[in-house]
Amino acid sequence: MPADNHRTLTREVEATVIPAGDKINLPEGMEVDITHRLGGNFTIVCDYGMFRILGKDADALGEEQPGAENGGVPAAASGADANHSGPPEEGALWEALKTVYDPEIPVNIVDLGLVYSLEASEREEGGYKVNVQMTLTAPGCGMGPAIAEDARIRCETVPGVSEAQVDIVWDPPWNQDMISEEGKMELGLI
Repeated sequence: MPADNHRTLTREVEATVIPAGDKINLPEGMEVDITHRLGGNFTIVCDYGMFRILGKDADALGEEQPGAENGGVPAAASGADANHSGPPEEGALWEALKTVYDPEIPVNIVDLGLVYSLEASEREEGGYKVNVQMTLTAPGCGMGPAIAEDARIRCETVPGVSEAQVDIVWDPPWNQDMISEEGKMELGLI
């Protein structure tokens, strides 16, 4: 691990255990190494295992909050546009989902082939609801709820979206053939 990724936590911080998905507090003064900066969050390792720290807690790592100018959402997913009317743009939704990562894999969920469907429908009370069906690389992944929540939050940043729902499905089962060419290149598979 390069020395510039070695950090000492400056305060206690909530972290998610990878891959279990459990939340724990890491103590101030703990030595950690940042392995990934993905989608505005951090994947770290220490003597106790691998964890995800949310971008809102970047200060505990001595880092600046990614996308701080957009309320903590990476620029590619920030869609605050008060003048928007009508349905959300499908391309903007896909771009927002490209800012969501499995913290163990340095490829976004779209290029991993985890997003199976994306649909927007008008709500009776106004605005649009986005429904996403996605899967995970392994059925036992405890990070599934955290990844789905990231996807929901990112979809709700797109102009025109009032609500988003992300469901994890298992059919069809995911396999490496579903990874995009870009994703395969990033992973060194081609």
